Amino acid sequence: MYTYQKTNRYFAQVANDIKNLAEAELRGLGATDVAGAYRGIYFNAEPRVLYRVNYRSRLISRVLAPLASFHCPSDQTLYQQSLKMNWEDFLDPSLTFAVFASVSQSAITHSQFAALRLKDAVVDFFRDRTGQRPSIDTQAPDVWLSLHIEKDQATISLDTSGGSLHRRGYRRETVAAPMIETLAAAIIRHLDWDGRQPLVDPFCGSGTLLCEAYMAASHTPAGVLRTYFGFQNLPDYKASLWQQEKREGLNQRILTPPGLIAGSDISREAVRAAATNAAAITHNHHIRIEQQDAFKIPAIEDSIIVCNPPYGIRIAQNEDLAAFYKQLGDFLKQRCRRSTAFIYFGERAYIKRIGLKPSWKKPLATGGLDGRLVKYKLY
Repeated sequence: MYTYQKTNRYFAQVANDIKNLAEAELRGLGATDVAGAYRGIYFNAEPRVLYRVNYRSRLISRVLAPLASFHCPSDQTLYQQSLKMNWEDFLDPSLTFAVFASVSQSAITHSQFAALRLKDAVVDFFRDRTGQRPSIDTQAPDVWLSLHIEKDQATISLDTSGGSLHRRGYRRETVAAPMIETLAAAIIRHLDWDGRQPLVDPFCGSGTLLCEAYMAASHTPAGVLRTYFGFQNLPDYKASLWQQEKREGLNQRILTPPGLIAGSDISREAVRAAATNAAAITHNHHIRIEQQDAFKIPAIEDSIIVCNPPYGIRIAQNEDLAAFYKQLGDFLKQRCRRSTAFIYFGERAYIKRIGLKPSWKKPLATGGLDGRLVKYKLY
């Protein structure tokens, strides 16, 4: 038996700033013994809950199923121990695979070298038995393997997600520096939005916040467009159980009223991208998107306003950001009565430029930026 079969314990990779949200999400999906750890969360799950977490989680990046752990003082030990595993349980020579490794405080100091040695073992396993070898594909492999070595203790895992879960499948078109889907989902979760009050994004870009808001309000599983999950390569995968879970997730979807979610952008290219992406998940134009200069919108009242305005890397360097954020603050004060605004600042320095008193500020780092989500209650 493999480690995950003995323990029913898995590891979810998740961004540090949304770990608390992800822990609550895991519990809500049926996971037990949920415990935060460095760069992720450990949890216990029966097979169907494992499938559910991968299918419905909006916040987790991927879920690893540990296969084997062993003392690893050298690359030769890594190779020999890996060669002993029955890789036919997970793939065959017709499939592609990739190894992603991390090392810390160990005799093996380079992650790429560690990944290479595990790759060699897998390839040699098949070549010795079949005379054939599976190919490597680091972009879209059939099987994703994870190797983590810390203090000379190695753990080999299978990625049950089959690649990062932030890749929902609806992003058919994009614009410069789009927001990652898991961050957008975390922002929507922070709104405490019940799906009744209108939600507006006046700087919608390619529509990531709009799409995540729609999926949350309509109870659409985050993985609804994904055609493959890594857990389908586990030796104890139960297809009938997965089909039951998928049907249940789809049956829980609800219709949202037209116009509940709306977005706009000054860029025609962004509006086209947002409309294309929204159509991939709504199929009924329930997200209203139009081209509009945000500062020329007459009013946004009695609504939830959520947006990721332009910052540093997202606009031309000669733009006056300080003036932009002052104008944004004036717009919110003067034309957004009885609304609540949630503004994501990729650069914290501009929070003070908006000229409004925050209700709260929450850290949400992304792409190397120490971002903040800030709430403003407007009267």
